[in-house]
Amino acid sequence: MEDKVVKSSEISVKVGLNENNLPVAMKWSAADGNMKDAPAKAMLLSLWDPRENNTMKIDLWTKDMTVEEMKQFFHQTLLTMADTFEKATGETLICEDLRDYCYHFAEKMDILPEK
Repeated sequence: MEDKVVKSSEISVKVGLNENNLPVAMKWSAADGNMKDAPAKAMLLSLWDPRENNTMKIDLWTKDMTVEEMKQFFHQTLLTMADTFEKATGETLICEDLRDYCYHFAEKMDILPEK
């Protein structure tokens, strides 16, 4: 099977900055997902550079993102990373360890759901 590009898709993020170049608004769009200028308060973008064997990152959040929202955002992102890593590598045991850490993180940040 040939790896020929047969379709392209674009995801865009618009970041509104204040006079000090701090993010005050974010909107993202994805044509394939029928998403147009959806609001966002934070983003973590990591891209792998194969030439440099290094990760390029952009981490942004708006000034109105609360600390409580940031705690939830990180917790959910860490859980998703465990799922993605397991799917990509099959490394089940280390992903279970990462999920255990996520539970510990949620406990320490006091964001566990009430029982």
